Amino acid sequence: MSNISTNFKTAIFVVVFLLFGALCSGCVVLECWFVQEKPGRGGGFSAAMSQEKSLMYIRTNLDSDKTQYKPPSDISPSRIYYVTDPSATFCRSALHPPEGSVTKPQCEINPFTPQASMVKWAAALTNSAQSPVYLDANWFSVAAQGLDGQLTLSNLMRASSASNEPNVILSVTSKTASVRSRMGEPVLLDCGFWVDPTSPLHGSGFAVEWRYQFRGEGRLVVAYDGKSDRFAETSETGVDLDISGLYERGNASLVLEEAQVRDSGTYICTIYLPHLLAQVAMDLEIVEPPSLAIYPSPLPFSVPGQVVSVHCEASGFVPLTLDLGWEFTGADGKRRHIDQGSVTGHRQASDGTYSQSTRLELEPTKLGLGRGGEVSCVANHQGGSRRASVTLNVIGVSAPSIEDSMAMVAVALVLYGVIKVFFWTFSSVDTSSIDSKDRKDK
Repeated sequence: MSNISTNFKTAIFVVVFLLFGALCSGCVVLECWFVQEKPGRGGGFSAAMSQEKSLMYIRTNLDSDKTQYKPPSDISPSRIYYVTDPSATFCRSALHPPEGSVTKPQCEINPFTPQASMVKWAAALTNSAQSPVYLDANWFSVAAQGLDGQLTLSNLMRASSASNEPNVILSVTSKTASVRSRMGEPVLLDCGFWVDPTSPLHGSGFAVEWRYQFRGEGRLVVAYDGKSDRFAETSETGVDLDISGLYERGNASLVLEEAQVRDSGTYICTIYLPHLLAQVAMDLEIVEPPSLAIYPSPLPFSVPGQVVSVHCEASGFVPLTLDLGWEFTGADGKRRHIDQGSVTGHRQASDGTYSQSTRLELEPTKLGLGRGGEVSCVANHQGGSRRASVTLNVIGVSAPSIEDSMAMVAVALVLYGVIKVFFWTFSSVDTSSIDSKDRKDK
């Protein structure tokens, strides 16, 4: 029994050792495009850009032997990078599709120039100049988008001059590249950052900025100066940062307490270090399905040849696109589309949601609705489908149904009551006149 236990422990140790060795020896290969501005372009024209195929061989420590890699011949040796990434952000599965997959992650490398930040909440980071020896190097910015929007990252890498072995210094990531939310619900926009603990910049302070952009317009949502422990003044309410998480785990995520229509747009999380910055963007979409109201309800009884008007109001929905239509369900349970009716234009409420209405003119005989059934207003929206129904009763069609008979009995009773009241009133007036004449004769 003890031998089995010993063998089991040994097997676990071997597996862990192999996994650890695989992680340390190398990570993955990431295909990228190296994009930079072409030299010699000027005169106020937009800069021409060049792009070259590039490869990054990712390892988590410097002890890896780069001779194990065999770069392809169709990529310039100057665009082959042996990247050391202790945070292993480049190793995440979202950046590496299954073998044979056609879909590839998006990756772009750009030259980066360190410079002092101009925003006031990061100005304190560069009050004193950083070591020119450290900044005097080759810096690169890498932006990558994982498969299915599972990961967005922006990494800054530093390599010694004339070296193709950069180290990741700052990494900013998000697992919420695209978020969809209902109105009034809390929303978490994920943003995390990591700073190389061996870098002189580690521990020298940081700043966090969240900015909103939509159709060319933007606003500052929240900004925090981590060096001075101070928030910038903004007009935003209902937003929150986890300050303890910032310092303990590099958690810069933003929480919107109650999502509103005005919150739909692009959010940019920027992390500042002295002379460095990296940022990731994510999209938030507020989707609210419509509420439907159909009237009049119940519908009045209809007879052949009579036109019945039905209205349907869809309200409180966003985004704008909505498909409104009508359906009829007969006594046999079969459902079919009928005339789409006349649809009004959109109207926008003060909270940013939209409303739209449709009216349907029903002539049961022409539409072949028989003795009636269920008339439904159907709304198809990005947030989901909605349906509102009302019953249509058509009387006087062929042999009367039980409902028709009951309706006709009800009408007959009403008419009988009216006749009785009229007869009673006439008799009462006539009797009073005769009595009055008799008294005068006496």
